[in-house]
Amino acid sequence: MNVPGTPKPRVAVHKFSSCDGCQLAFLNLGEELLRLAERVDLVHFAEAGPLDPDTDADIAFVEGSMSTPEDLERIRRIREHSRMLVAIGACATAGGIQALRNDADAAGWAAAIYSHPEAIASLAHSTPIASHVKVDFELWGCPVSGRQILAVVNALLLGVGPRDNGDKVCTECKRNGYPCVMVSRGIACMGPVTRAGCGALCPGLGRDCYGCYGPVENANTDALAAQFALQGLDPQAVVRRFRSINSQAPVFLAAANKAGRRRDG
Repeated sequence: MNVPGTPKPRVAVHKFSSCDGCQLAFLNLGEELLRLAERVDLVHFAEAGPLDPDTDADIAFVEGSMSTPEDLERIRRIREHSRMLVAIGACATAGGIQALRNDADAAGWAAAIYSHPEAIASLAHSTPIASHVKVDFELWGCPVSGRQILAVVNALLLGVGPRDNGDKVCTECKRNGYPCVMVSRGIACMGPVTRAGCGALCPGLGRDCYGCYGPVENANTDALAAQFALQGLDPQAVVRRFRSINSQAPVFLAAANKAGRRRDG
């Protein structure tokens, strides 16, 4: 909470390898963003205007995964200049869609596409922020929502730890009165192992959850994989379910690897 006569908290928003969707969660706040700007100093936010990437910040929000050597140098500088670092979105928390290349021959692809592949500075793997620096809080989602962002900012400004959403997407379906697509339509859905936060957007439209918000705590992926098999998905299809937006989240990665062994065996 701001005290009259004291400097406002300094907030920075940084981007790495990503689609910018989580930064847009800030911009989509509209008038709420203007009110937030009255409570904090936005010292760096390229998408919104302020540019000072190496400035000190009380709270640094970081979107995107680590994909290049330059990324590693920059995230370490950000960590050094930030009192609290919050990773936002699937790319920052689990490597994102670009982490699908982690099991591929990325060097071979570059050689096949570029006439001078040696000019491509890329890490062997796309990794989350927490693999390289201390992260104080992770906000999952692809993308995160403005409501989530505001909740985190408000908690930090009040001096309390942000609340991690422990509910499943299935809980949101029940709260909104949406029929279960697995039961009513026989559609394979990731909702039982995916954390809430999206408002059950896809099931609310009669579609399956894709796992955008990452694994819920104590996710029973074995039971869900078995249910997928009962619904007619072959092992390769089960692998694809877990190896998607949050493919490098440890519990999803383990589930994909287990299904892959069943396929190969």
